[in-house]
Amino acid sequence: MTLYSVIGAGVAGLAVASELVSRGADVQVFDPGGPPGPHGCSWWAGGMLAPWCEYENAEEPVLRLGQHAIDWWAERTPVKRCGTLVVANGRDLPDLRRFARRTEGYENVERDKIAKLEPDLAAYGKGLFFGDEAHLDPRKALQDLYRGLQDQGVEFHEKLAPPQLKNAIDCRGLHAREILHDLRGVKGEMLVVRCPDVSLYRPVRLLHPRMPLYIVPRGDGVYMLGATMIESEDSSRITARSMLELLSAAYALNPAFGEAEVLEIGVDLRPAFPDNLPRIRRLGHTIYANGLYRHGYLLAPALARGVADLALENKHSEMVDEDRA
Repeated sequence: MTLYSVIGAGVAGLAVASELVSRGADVQVFDPGGPPGPHGCSWWAGGMLAPWCEYENAEEPVLRLGQHAIDWWAERTPVKRCGTLVVANGRDLPDLRRFARRTEGYENVERDKIAKLEPDLAAYGKGLFFGDEAHLDPRKALQDLYRGLQDQGVEFHEKLAPPQLKNAIDCRGLHAREILHDLRGVKGEMLVVRCPDVSLYRPVRLLHPRMPLYIVPRGDGVYMLGATMIESEDSSRITARSMLELLSAAYALNPAFGEAEVLEIGVDLRPAFPDNLPRIRRLGHTIYANGLYRHGYLLAPALARGVADLALENKHSEMVDEDRA
């Protein structure tokens, strides 16, 4: 049996390995960083499976391909299917109408429905509810993929992959830029806070004039606040401005966030191609799968299926970059 070597154990690499194994392939994984942890970009994700909301500022494939992600993940890790609520303060209602025009799959909701969905946001008079969306805990999802692959006999090597490796699938993100020259990094900054005085049950997006905010509940009063999108490749630290605006937006959503305890600060660089859509390229003996941008958990299943189609059946999905492959 052909042995496939996946290089990189972030969300892309683990999803590709999982998809290959599910189709009966023999797989090994190389990552010098070891098991999933803070060293990986996907550790700092929001974990929202929100294709309809993301369509507001994304290309059509994000909406179409992302809708299959919820069931794919639900076979591998717990997924909460409780939708997404989008709200805006009174002065920002034009932004809410603009958001509605640029997406689909929502229900217009007013104060009574908002109060039923999220009692702590009962002050909001209008919103959009995307009832078919879902979310997961990205760290648990990575760990579940990792352990699931180990249980199925996949060997993980905590070292660099040997050069000239045959049947290799490179999922290293920005580390592949020496080959994928049109790949760039987009800086994302996020916070994890504890605020037991606020109870939210689902991801909430606030259309804030300076920084649109999403808040994802992690349980036990812990929330992920995110996230910036900055065309910068400095991942060393968060800027004071970004931290202030994230916290200010959370405070605008509910003033109780003013008493929140900051638990973690995360900064990462998301790999992206010029159109912010992922690509699959076959160069020599290696398949490169990259460019998930801000849609890591949403599009990783489609990327994984495309890689498996190409590697196992020589079938070219729409993500295969024909001009360069």
